Amino acid sequence: MGRAMAQTNKDAIWVLVQFKPNSNAIAVRNLERQGIEVFLPRVEQTKRVGGRFVKSVKPLFPGYLFASVEHGGQAWRVINSTYGVSRIVSTAGKPSRVPDGLVDAIKSRCSDDVVVEVPVDFKQGDMVKLASGPFIEWVGEIVEMTPDQRAWVLLDLMGRQTRVAIDTRDLLET
Repeated sequence: MGRAMAQTNKDAIWVLVQFKPNSNAIAVRNLERQGIEVFLPRVEQTKRVGGRFVKSVKPLFPGYLFASVEHGGQAWRVINSTYGVSRIVSTAGKPSRVPDGLVDAIKSRCSDDVVVEVPVDFKQGDMVKLASGPFIEWVGEIVEMTPDQRAWVLLDLMGRQTRVAIDTRDLLET
């Protein structure tokens, strides 16, 4: 989902498109059918559902995707009327251009299925947020890194400082 269909045009610019609630797949499908290149970066999340932890893939920017349009062209009018799309983010009636290089920078951090891969470059003393497990969304401090990509994180559990070993893939920078 969100892969390019057409070759990138040198005169094309990236714009930010807001899609309707829960319509990201519909918006991507309909834009791609019209030959518009789209990019919907996603991230893997873990949530607690009914006492269990469930992993899911969600848009990196909830409610938004990137679309490539010809600079000075009128394709943005087509995008605004596409089923699943709410609107193009614009200023003074003109689509707001996404800064050059931003989409390429995000693409460089994505895997083949457009899921953003979080780099593992934490060090001792970094404040981190846990992205999965029983302590999801808790914030702690890294007190030690191990060679096998695990971090010992100091968490405040019920008023006591406790060390917990966490895989660095399950940590986010705060």
